Amino acid sequence: MSTIWLKNSVFYEIYPQSFYDSNSDGIGDLRGIAIKLDYIKNLGCNAIWINPIYDSPFMDAGYDVRDYKKIAPRYGTMDDFEHLLEQAHKRDMKILLDLVPGHTSDTHEWFQSAKSPFPGEFDNRYIFTKSVWDAPEQYRMMCGICDRDGNYLVNFFSSQPALNYGFYEITHPEWQFSSDSPEAWATVDALKDIMRFWLDKGIDGFRVDMADSLVKNDDDKVATAKIWRNIREMMDSDYPDAVLVSEWSNPLRSIVNAGFHADFYLDHPGNGFNELFRKKTDNDNLSFFADQAHGDITAFLADYTPAYLCSKDHGYISFITNNHDMPRAPFYMSEWMIQLSHAFIMTMPGVPFVYYGDEIGMRYRTDLISKEGGFSRTGSRTPMQWNHDKNLGFSDADEDMLYLPLDYSEGYPTVADQEGVGGSIYENMKSLIALRKANPELSNDSEFEIVYAKEKEYPFVYKRGSFTAFINPSDEDKTIEFDTEGTKEYFFLGGYEIGEDHVVIRSRSFLLLRHE
Repeated sequence: MSTIWLKNSVFYEIYPQSFYDSNSDGIGDLRGIAIKLDYIKNLGCNAIWINPIYDSPFMDAGYDVRDYKKIAPRYGTMDDFEHLLEQAHKRDMKILLDLVPGHTSDTHEWFQSAKSPFPGEFDNRYIFTKSVWDAPEQYRMMCGICDRDGNYLVNFFSSQPALNYGFYEITHPEWQFSSDSPEAWATVDALKDIMRFWLDKGIDGFRVDMADSLVKNDDDKVATAKIWRNIREMMDSDYPDAVLVSEWSNPLRSIVNAGFHADFYLDHPGNGFNELFRKKTDNDNLSFFADQAHGDITAFLADYTPAYLCSKDHGYISFITNNHDMPRAPFYMSEWMIQLSHAFIMTMPGVPFVYYGDEIGMRYRTDLISKEGGFSRTGSRTPMQWNHDKNLGFSDADEDMLYLPLDYSEGYPTVADQEGVGGSIYENMKSLIALRKANPELSNDSEFEIVYAKEKEYPFVYKRGSFTAFINPSDEDKTIEFDTEGTKEYFFLGGYEIGEDHVVIRSRSFLLLRHE
């Protein structure tokens, strides 16, 4: 099972470019994060995941790493990072760094050596064919742009050459290494060296980008899981309090097979997250939390329940409010429906993650030109909106220097407008996090039991220990037979009525009862 501190953690994800600019250059930085630690702690989050802060040419917002052991100058220095880590730990807050294991930037010194026509130490650190004329269509390759006579595989953008962890099934033996080869495991050793560097500085673990992308031709991720189990053994032995959180969205493979402590529930077509929050057609929104209320909670449960049952004794499924790779919730849901979704997330098992700005309902911008490889993701990466001062409190720089433009559309949200205001997204999020942390039965690994869930019907009712949650995003009041003797209302959004043998949950409402 996972380390003890993860049991009661609520994470806050920070996109460092956009959180808080401490030196007025228009870009958020590490000192800015340190300045805002008390804000994060006051919200209730006791752990932080920071998107990549390593040296990079920023062709993909830092997910193209040039030097894994160097801080990108725009974010500050290693001293600034160590100051942030020290200040976080003084507040009993944990820090996860974003680990990018599957590829580097094409400006990384390993790749600069590997692409040379002359033999070198890192010739097999990446995946090159033997000849520039060899470019099999089933592989994503960059062809004919190196002096070395060969083409190389990429994981995503053309500037992100794939690191060589070998192939589980060999289709071209003339240039493919086995996943058990010394060349493949030399890359694993290099990755472990990077991880040790940061763990020795005292970080509390890693969120792992594209965790399933290591070994190629590994459809069932058998060889990829073997690598992560090896890394988990290293961490259990030498860094037993550190955690691994995967970007995988397959708990059986990531948690049970590969040994991750937690796995993100991501928005993949047809999966449970999609059924809850993002299922849209050209004409309708079919999500469970859509304003039209045409969703199906059983479609979510068909995906979630087996994943929860197989992984609950090994680690955690992480629900996220959003992240840096997908449109923010207002693109799909009304402000009130967002609040209902937060009530759901904060009363379900697993480790919750709050994306910066979601606690005030920051919006998704659809009108922005791509920045640093963001493309459609750019609109979810705009600067944090703190107050009504210059640049909404994000930076004192001139407006044209800002990393991305701020949202000045009518009714734009800020922290200042919501702190201390009853019923605001911020205050209700804060209350929900406090409620979760104050009650062990709502903690990340306590039991979960379905009470009422019917196909294409509302509400959804579930138990967490002595708590029973009723959630009704539909536009109709719903009555549920329920023995209410000895129960007491603990938290609600919207309205409800309690009878002796039933509960009426009003339209678009959430109710948490506790059995005394």
